[in-house]
Amino acid sequence: MTPAAHALAAIEVLTEIENRRSPAAGALKAWGAAHRFAGSGDRARIASIVYDALRSRASIAWRMGEATPRALVLGALVFVRHADVDALAAAFAASPHAPAPVTEAERAAIAAASLDGAPDHVRGDYPEWLDASLARVFGEARAEEGAALAARAPLDLRVNALKGDRDKALEALAHLKAEPTPLSPFGVRIPLTDDGRGPPVQAEPAHLKGLVEVQDEGSQIAALLCAAAPGEQVIDLCAGAGGKTLALAAGMRNRGQLYAHDSDIRRLAPLHDRATRAGVKNLQIRSPRGAADVMEDLEARADLVLVDAPCTGAGTWRRNPDAKWRMRPSALDVRISEQDAALDDGARLVKPGGRLVYVTCSLLAEENEDRIAAFLGRRPEFAAVPAAEAAVAAGLPDLARFALPSGGSILLSPRRSGTDGFFIAVLRRT
Repeated sequence: MTPAAHALAAIEVLTEIENRRSPAAGALKAWGAAHRFAGSGDRARIASIVYDALRSRASIAWRMGEATPRALVLGALVFVRHADVDALAAAFAASPHAPAPVTEAERAAIAAASLDGAPDHVRGDYPEWLDASLARVFGEARAEEGAALAARAPLDLRVNALKGDRDKALEALAHLKAEPTPLSPFGVRIPLTDDGRGPPVQAEPAHLKGLVEVQDEGSQIAALLCAAAPGEQVIDLCAGAGGKTLALAAGMRNRGQLYAHDSDIRRLAPLHDRATRAGVKNLQIRSPRGAADVMEDLEARADLVLVDAPCTGAGTWRRNPDAKWRMRPSALDVRISEQDAALDDGARLVKPGGRLVYVTCSLLAEENEDRIAAFLGRRPEFAAVPAAEAAVAAGLPDLARFALPSGGSILLSPRRSGTDGFFIAVLRRT
């Protein structure tokens, strides 16, 4: 397929997303199934254009004067990828499988394009209804924070300390130009190609043998701030596919006992093979069994309980840009209820003197500081551990610079820390 054909396909996918309110991943999969002549490289390039258009949808629409799929694709090619409009016009004209020719109106919009006078939610590429929430956290910097969330995310890996160290991983991945991440001592970053794609690292021997796992540096930091230690009793209560579970296991050095649970058995399924590949030997996976309380025997026994709570995912918009446009206020209300329930469920498992770590991949105070304040109000036997103290306990004192003004929690974001957005609060049962 030619680059012009990739652009046409991206317009078709965005049209499907708009007409059917389909998630981007589903629309791309459906397009690929209906166009089997497109190879894996073609599908990856089409997906990259689609995601670039979705990341910057509001600012592209402002400059183009419309938010049609065609306008979004043209804007992504010109404003995000810095393509020359004359070259685009020539490419479209030269191929029978291409978008319609670039119009004079489109040329004029591109030539006059500016974000001068655009409101914060346009400059920051986030839904207007979230402006007040983001202003509450970031104030006058909310547009800049939003713009950072609209950039492409890096490809980060976590080195599995059960299988080797970072130097070993860097050597194994030297052909991919791997470099250390700046914050996590176990992080490795792989450069992306010009069109935002990363290499197939999951096919690399280092991954197949369990030396590295794909995990954003912010997620690594969240697991490190738990400070899981050898010999402890540790519970990952909302484990999902187990990315943080495996990070906790590495910190425990296979000593002590690690339990992983999730309310959805389907999310836990990949963890079985992942743990085997990583060499984890101290893990019990507690799958849900109907109405049975599969964690009852662990009440007040855990040194550490990690509550990686269900959330809106507002901190991961770089990777899931369509999620921000599909998000609705009612979804936030549902998540808040689930977060309160998860905190209460985790609290009963913490022994006196133990730690409860609350993590979200959200930047919204409604899901973060507000949930901790509400929890401490109804559970006075818990107290917040100062962020600086938690950072020192994790052996990463420099992370204290990401503490929120209250000093009781840490907030990471693409603009603040170069990572996905994460909120981390460490609580101790007195």
